[in-house]
Amino acid sequence: MKNLIKNSTILAIIALVTFSFTTLNDGDKTIKVEQSKVVWKGYKVTGSHEGVISLKSGMLSFTDGKLTGGEITMDMTSISNTDMEGDYKTKLEGHLKSDDFFGVQNHPTSTLVFQNVEATGKNSYKISGNLTIKGITKPIAFNMSIYGNKANASLKIDRTVYDVRYGSTAFFDNLKDKAIYDEFDLVADLEF
Repeated sequence: MKNLIKNSTILAIIALVTFSFTTLNDGDKTIKVEQSKVVWKGYKVTGSHEGVISLKSGMLSFTDGKLTGGEITMDMTSISNTDMEGDYKTKLEGHLKSDDFFGVQNHPTSTLVFQNVEATGKNSYKISGNLTIKGITKPIAFNMSIYGNKANASLKIDRTVYDVRYGSTAFFDNLKDKAIYDEFDLVADLEF
């Protein structure tokens, strides 16, 4: 009888611990926008520029401790440059916010909505989703890693499919060293 009570107690403790850790990771987790960071990097013939974009909101969904969905909204009015100073910085930020690039007056946010999440390893996922920039939604695929309450993702984006054509050799001739490459990078470090 003592062994039965002892075994039952041990099983109850194991079940409680297992249940506690499983449910701890399940549900929608709000992304802490102040602790998260999105870095952009754009390339041109003569070099590159980079900066940050603030998040407006976001959440990641988990079931049985695995990522199953998510949605992120970026505040495009916050786009800033981090590799220049003074007038050059101000001029570039103004140009990025103009209709030549992201037209933030009419399109103040961009969104990324996860459509399909496939586990590729213990902490890694392949995600297919829809990215909306300037009111144009296109499919995108990328990888995400999750460790504890942090997630990291890198995206390569073709700006021309979102009607961001300024300086693109696909639309303008004779740009020479003023050409800007069509693809830019986003690296997201998220905390939830």
